Amino acid sequence: MAWIYLLIAGIFEVVWATAMKLSNGFSNLPYAALTLVGMIISFAGLVMATKHLPLSLAYPIWTGIGAVGSIIVGVVLFHDQLPAITWVFVILLIVAIIGIKLTAGH
Repeated sequence: MAWIYLLIAGIFEVVWATAMKLSNGFSNLPYAALTLVGMIISFAGLVMATKHLPLSLAYPIWTGIGAVGSIIVGVVLFHDQLPAITWVFVILLIVAIIGIKLTAGH
């Protein structure tokens, strides 16, 4: 169950980061509210995950999900342009997240 909490926490990290961008400096109240709700859910999921997983495992995976998810949202939703070499590092980040999960023994 801890892994499910961690996955949900990572997804909501992407939600709050996206909502924060859409809030336009917290001037758009619905998106500002979604930012705060997303943060609460994301942190709550991380808290629940770290009850059963070591911080040294949960935190990098949580931030990795958030990072990769935010990159994907930026490219798809905001039409961010990334150089090809950047995608190599995004793939390395994904490989690192999977590697941490597979080798952690939890």
